[in-house]
Amino acid sequence: MTLEAPAPAPPAETPKPPRPGLERLITAGGLVVAVLATILSALFELFMTPLRIGGVPICVAIVLAAVANYAISWFAVTTVGRRWAVAPPWAVWTMIMFFAAGSRTTEGDYLVSGKDWVALVMILVGSLTFAVFTYRAILARPVAGRP
Repeated sequence: MTLEAPAPAPPAETPKPPRPGLERLITAGGLVVAVLATILSALFELFMTPLRIGGVPICVAIVLAAVANYAISWFAVTTVGRRWAVAPPWAVWTMIMFFAAGSRTTEGDYLVSGKDWVALVMILVGSLTFAVFTYRAILARPVAGRP
């Protein structure tokens, strides 16, 4: 019985260095998608605030604000790779809510009135969701995969 030496392994391919242009494009694209998702989410939440069943508010907008804003925050930080990526969606969402709370319709009604507690709680919960995500990101370790 003869023992033969194993065949030499082919040389390992050297990994290609990351292309900075592609990484910037992904970062910018992730931020744009996060801001667009924020706009759609904010408008959808505003349309859901008056939703009632039998005259009783069902508070779907509050739950939607918490879940959507957390998901948008996570997406922004994950695609951009930096914690500051939460700031643009947060600012856009807050500006939309300020506009909705301070604008009147042609009939003279406010989009979000001071008597609509669901809308007011939705604004509070939505903004606090961004704040809690940011606070937890600050306390956490650096984002994985980025220097």
